[in-house]
Amino acid sequence: MGLNIAIDASRTTAKRITGTELYALALIREIIRQNTHHRITLYFRAAPAPDLFPESPLVTYKVIPFRRIWSHLRFSAQLWRDHPDVTFVPAHTLPFIFPGKAVVTVHDLGYKYFPEAHPFTQRLYLDVTTRFSAWRANQILADSQATADDLTRFYGTSPTKIEVVYPGVEAPDIQNQSTIKEKYHLPDRYFLFIGTLQPRKNIARIVKAYQLYRNATDHPAELVLAGGKGWLFDEAWVQGIEGVHLIGYIDDADKGALMADAVCLVFPTLFEGFGFPVIESMLCGTPVITSTTSSLPELAGDAALLVNPMDINAISNAMTQIETDEHLRNQLIQLGTEQAKQFNWEHAAARTLIILERAAIR
Repeated sequence: MGLNIAIDASRTTAKRITGTELYALALIREIIRQNTHHRITLYFRAAPAPDLFPESPLVTYKVIPFRRIWSHLRFSAQLWRDHPDVTFVPAHTLPFIFPGKAVVTVHDLGYKYFPEAHPFTQRLYLDVTTRFSAWRANQILADSQATADDLTRFYGTSPTKIEVVYPGVEAPDIQNQSTIKEKYHLPDRYFLFIGTLQPRKNIARIVKAYQLYRNATDHPAELVLAGGKGWLFDEAWVQGIEGVHLIGYIDDADKGALMADAVCLVFPTLFEGFGFPVIESMLCGTPVITSTTSSLPELAGDAALLVNPMDINAISNAMTQIETDEHLRNQLIQLGTEQAKQFNWEHAAARTLIILERAAIR
């Protein structure tokens, strides 16, 4: 006999799509495809597009509009009416009061490492809701072992309660390579950073490392920073530095071509719960420089150059290595292709369904 599974799908209809929204959408889609006997109810804050999810006779939609505190009021109230066997929230925040068993995904605890990167009220809300969710959930999905370890370190969560389930990463489309340079006014050869331009992304040191590389190179590639200016962005990071291009937000459809055309991805950030650009670049056949910190070593394995993100000389030397050593470059591309295979939504959804079943009967 199948379970009644409630899934918070409110993130899938958000107006602004970030990594958390993409995670929820892709994982729920694959859960629906794989599910053969459980009854699943998806709960929304706003009505989804008709084709947002695969059709299934086992899936029911419930749209419960509400402007503020949706999880803790409207979603909670509906769960009391429906009494599912298990509730799954793919983004940190379980309702404060609801019946039955629960599974929650915790993506990262970056606010613990970089509190200054969040306004006080946002940081307080993240801390309170994540602490509560980690306590209330019967099982927790963590995007990486680094996040699992952080849950134990900061909140005392038992490791037996946490399952590391890597998100899937889809290969970006690279078909529009012929037009990408003209569209974004790109140089012929460039190193690429992609992500929000904010302190924890280590932009200041990336630019300083690039400057060292450029000063030591006769015909240097340039540096493209792709992404919007985030909280606490400082113009001084890039001011007066020759060869640096800020191209702002890029269309998601252009990301693959931008990566595929780059000399390499330069991604030595200070903290990542899960660094999607690392795996996406590998899928595009682009070498990667990334950090020895947080989740990045476990994602990259031996398929990237790992550097201390605080050491601008190490970052600069890695840029020179990848540009000048053809054997190393080809080796990283080959290893990256294999490394990326372990991050797929089919595996993530299959593991999640097993965990939901296990949580429901505990």
